[in-house]
Amino acid sequence: MKLLGISTSPRPGGNTDLLLDAFLRGGGDAGAEAEKITLQGLKLLPCTQCDACREKGWCILQDDIGAIYEKILLADVTALASPIYFMAHCAQAKILIDRCQVFWARTFIQKEILTPGRTRQGVFISAGATQGEKVFAGAKLTMKYFFNSLQMVYAGEILVNGVDVKGAVLKQPAIMNDAYKLGQKIVNQAAD
Repeated sequence: MKLLGISTSPRPGGNTDLLLDAFLRGGGDAGAEAEKITLQGLKLLPCTQCDACREKGWCILQDDIGAIYEKILLADVTALASPIYFMAHCAQAKILIDRCQVFWARTFIQKEILTPGRTRQGVFISAGATQGEKVFAGAKLTMKYFFNSLQMVYAGEILVNGVDVKGAVLKQPAIMNDAYKLGQKIVNQAAD
């Protein structure tokens, strides 16, 4: 069982990072091989909508995305962690999501089954400073379409609002425990 966590936060060790770490710890303790990728520091170019992925099934931009594509395809469970900025994903997350257009093209244009015989799951982990009740609405919708394009089931989420200061989520041990337990639960479900 491979569990992949993708941290998109530009602030390493921030709230989404901490939630993702708890999720991965829970999944690892449940027996998964857990791996974390941090986008900060990687070279990721924005999508240019050249449409090469529609025609060829792969992205022609030369950067660090190839290794991420491989890890996503190998993972049984992928958790994407992004803070909320202005009611949406951070820029790093949006670049990754847009660059996964290659999977949309392979799924919906070329009708390819990405991982035959496997049901893969996606989890969204997010934190935001805003207290509003709809702070995650747009990001959740994006994640549902993102996971669908990756031929994954949207299997769970940890969404925490009202946290802005780095590490603020640590003052909410129940939420940290929820993230840990979700990691365990998702891995146990995927193993069944």
